[in-house]
Amino acid sequence: MPDKASDLAQRLGRQAEAVCRHYLSNGRREGRYWLVGDARNTPGRSMFVRLKGAESGKGAAGKWTDAATGEHGDLLDVIRESCGLIDFKDVADEARLFLSLPHPEPEPDRPRSHAPSAPTGSPEAARRLFAMSQPISRTLVETYLRNRAITVLHGTGSLRFHPRCYYRPDEHSPTETWPAMIASVTDLAGHLTGAHRTWLDPGGFTEATLGKAPIDTPRRAMGDLLGHAVRFGVAGEVMAAGEGIETMLSLRCVLPTLPMVAALSAAHLSAILFPDMLRRLYIARDDDPAGNGAMATLIERAQEAGIEPIVISPRLGDFNEDLRLLGIGALRAASRVQIAAQDVARFMELAA
Repeated sequence: MPDKASDLAQRLGRQAEAVCRHYLSNGRREGRYWLVGDARNTPGRSMFVRLKGAESGKGAAGKWTDAATGEHGDLLDVIRESCGLIDFKDVADEARLFLSLPHPEPEPDRPRSHAPSAPTGSPEAARRLFAMSQPISRTLVETYLRNRAITVLHGTGSLRFHPRCYYRPDEHSPTETWPAMIASVTDLAGHLTGAHRTWLDPGGFTEATLGKAPIDTPRRAMGDLLGHAVRFGVAGEVMAAGEGIETMLSLRCVLPTLPMVAALSAAHLSAILFPDMLRRLYIARDDDPAGNGAMATLIERAQEAGIEPIVISPRLGDFNEDLRLLGIGALRAASRVQIAAQDVARFMELAA
């Protein structure tokens, strides 16, 4: 059983092409090398990984050099950078998972020559996570949303899928990997400031979990969130805002052209920033004390900014419950009588 970084690097080198195809999927093989943009799996051709060679030394299989930056390393560095990891323990765990090896006792970090990693939970770490994820079409994310009766999925570029997203219950627990829905959190200019992870159950949907992974906290956010949101469509004079991603996507099934944002929590909903041209704000309320508090704060802030606030309330706990349990017809009928008359034709007719 390998208990040293060099052992893991050599074992990865024996499967160098398979490692590259998995962690550097934006590259391609050319001769004896794998070409890609960099160790973070950016498309391009400046970094080349040796696919064949000795087990150790300068010409070993798995050794790479980035001609653009001068960086170099081995396949453990590739795993660290492409997965956005910080601690060597997590890198080693991922390598062992790829190699299907058992987990030894923890070992201390080894000194390595590489560019600085993004701090855990930082906006840069969020950008890397989103960049290494893939579009949701024909993935578990699409299945998850459809199982929650969400079928209107146009304009969901803010959502992506990561097949092996890291999850650690706490600092004393081992790292796990689960498939996840990754959502980009952006500011009013569209710059990514954070990311939200919803870990998913690869075993499918149940009413108990609603398709989320059976872990203690299947939802977590990272990065700079205050004032920002997950966005669906580009806001103009009218916009809808609510807490959850699934909540807003459910409402979007009956208002498919209305720009919407998900603030991810009641506290963040009350603090969202308003676009300059916004004149009417629909507040998608969750039926609980936190939702009521966010609604009250947001109404006050909107009125002070000269924006007309209109509250849309679900019949059950939230709009996804309405969609799943009452049906799209009931959700459409209930929403129709709560929005301004001029917005029915503008945003709802396509859903009829």
